[in-house]
Amino acid sequence: MKINLAKSAGFCFGVRRAITIALKTTAKHKDVRMLGDIVHNEDVIAMMERTGVKKIRTLRKNRGQTLVIRAHGLSASVFKRAQKLGYIVVDATCPMVKEIHRIARRMEQEKRRIIIIGDKKHDEVRGIKGQLKTKAFVVSSVGAAARLPFPKIKKAAVVIQSTQDEENALGILQLIASKVRDLKFFNTICAPTRVKQAEIKAIPLKNDVAIIIGSGASANTRRLFEIARKLNPRTYWVRSAGDIRPRWLKGISSIGITTGASTPDSTTQQVITRLRALSA
Repeated sequence: MKINLAKSAGFCFGVRRAITIALKTTAKHKDVRMLGDIVHNEDVIAMMERTGVKKIRTLRKNRGQTLVIRAHGLSASVFKRAQKLGYIVVDATCPMVKEIHRIARRMEQEKRRIIIIGDKKHDEVRGIKGQLKTKAFVVSSVGAAARLPFPKIKKAAVVIQSTQDEENALGILQLIASKVRDLKFFNTICAPTRVKQAEIKAIPLKNDVAIIIGSGASANTRRLFEIARKLNPRTYWVRSAGDIRPRWLKGISSIGITTGASTPDSTTQQVITRLRALSA
């Protein structure tokens, strides 16, 4: 049985950078915290905690604790509050996400209503909204976009959560563009996401089975799975090697594998080792 691993499998630039920053911070500071998960992967979080980075849910007044900002970014108000409470703030926000922040603030200064194509509850989207003084609209489907109060929106700007499905996002944009005359659009889907999504459109068609490796909390992993499943019903989403089922391998000659942007290479190798053992 042949195992074909996507070239884009593994950490994206933003995740790798955030992890590197966090590890370097633990080498310099003793009392390091992360507000929520620095990236959406349980194995990475466990590794962070083993190296001394403690996860917190709320900010408290302190003296000298170091706070590492997650890759998805943080709202401006929470960032300032952390500084006021005494945290030494180390910003590990992905540069591509910070660029979305800059665009959104600039467009707000032009008195445009900001429309974010993304998942309302995702950390990145909350961080983008949190850069603004005015209310931003968040939509994740054409249906949701159709319910926007368009008669009241005279000028708008659209940005996209960096890990969104481009095909879905462009469909939403088409509807918005038909309703808002004065519109500026910024395709802020990041390059690593584009590459992963391009590959996943080929993998399910070239292999008998497709396996997507990543956390259940990872939105970009979910999107890869959804894209692949539409192309090949024998697509499976696993978090670890323990999720592999022997029946998936019956009567097949090839498996295509890709991963979410925050899946460690070690997890991927464990899955591949398990697949080889089952097919031996």
